[in-house]
Amino acid sequence: MTRSTRTAVACSGTPTPDPAATPVTGWRFWAVAYTLLILLTGTNLPTPLYHGYAERFGFSPLTVTLIFAAYAAVLIPSLLVAGPLADAVGGRAVLVPAVALAALGSLAFALAEGTAWLYAARMLQGLALGAASGALTAALSALEPRGRRHRAALVATAASMGGLGLGPLLAGLIAQYGPAPRVLPFIVEIVLLGPAMAVVATLPPPRSRTPWRPRRPQIPAHMRTVFAGSAAPAFLAFAVMGLFLTLIPAYVATLARSGNLLLAGAAVALMLACSVLAQLAGYGTPARTLQLRGLPLLAAGLALLALTRPVASLPLLLAAAAAAGAGQGLVFLGGLTAVNHYAPPERHADVISTFYVVIYLGVSLPVVGVGFLTTVVGLLPAVQWFAVVAAVLSLAALAFLTLRARPASP
Repeated sequence: MTRSTRTAVACSGTPTPDPAATPVTGWRFWAVAYTLLILLTGTNLPTPLYHGYAERFGFSPLTVTLIFAAYAAVLIPSLLVAGPLADAVGGRAVLVPAVALAALGSLAFALAEGTAWLYAARMLQGLALGAASGALTAALSALEPRGRRHRAALVATAASMGGLGLGPLLAGLIAQYGPAPRVLPFIVEIVLLGPAMAVVATLPPPRSRTPWRPRRPQIPAHMRTVFAGSAAPAFLAFAVMGLFLTLIPAYVATLARSGNLLLAGAAVALMLACSVLAQLAGYGTPARTLQLRGLPLLAAGLALLALTRPVASLPLLLAAAAAAGAGQGLVFLGGLTAVNHYAPPERHADVISTFYVVIYLGVSLPVVGVGFLTTVVGLLPAVQWFAVVAAVLSLAALAFLTLRARPASP
């Protein structure tokens, strides 16, 4: 190992594995990954159901995006409070209430009798995921049996994208072919949260504690360039994901002239499944390379999405979802890998939470603009315009990263 490599490892705070503790740590590592998967699954169960909620409660696509924005509006402050809190008091003290809030959010969806219920349910889910995201990602890094942060970042992103994709597919399948379509998906989620609660309740206490205080987003000086180069492309990638999670199910229903909930959920699930597969294929690749490969794929998927309107082709839409998902996954994995590597141990959950703040701003703010645009030009043109603008921005980000001085890659 070279001197520079030893320095990088020391700065990354990668823990030295304890061979005697590896079996227990390995079990806990995958149990924490399950918890992240199930929490993200619950947050996307409503995705294929929004079109039905809109018809039942009488609201527009704009309201769908505002419901989604309400989720992000509470999620971001929750991240900023819970990230440093988890570093101070340990993940268990933060994660047990987070899982309980997630169950309450699912219960509110199951009981929903009006639009206000949807806002309340999404806000509960936002609080839960905001509290859990940084702490669970940091726990994965701490519990990885051999101290490999690359692998911990891969599992974190794969569990996140896998949960986001599983949610629409599971809800679409249950709602289309099972009884009580707006109730049963959320009952299933509550049941799946039971083992997750057992997992987080048995997490070990932190090895060290730091003083707690809520912080505004603040990045350690030594990693600000890395953070900016990781967070900006991730913001764009998650803006595309936000479009798929909110408006693409209605877009599919309009384009295909079909009310099949499984079809609407499958289109979103395909995008997120391709995100996971791309991350698995990219494991071990340097963070910068992942971003340079992901951005052109993201732009290609958006270009195909823009073409689906004039040709009215569902297969083309599915191809767009696959390409955009692969690009989004590579950009996300590259960004999280870099940030995860350079975050100092005493600020780990805090820095990861700030990264999640950026991506959740990306997943919520742009799509609200698209929602407003639908009220002026309609759903299909609004999605097309977003796709064109986002494709251009993806290529601009690619050019910037290509020309920027190459940092030391983790």
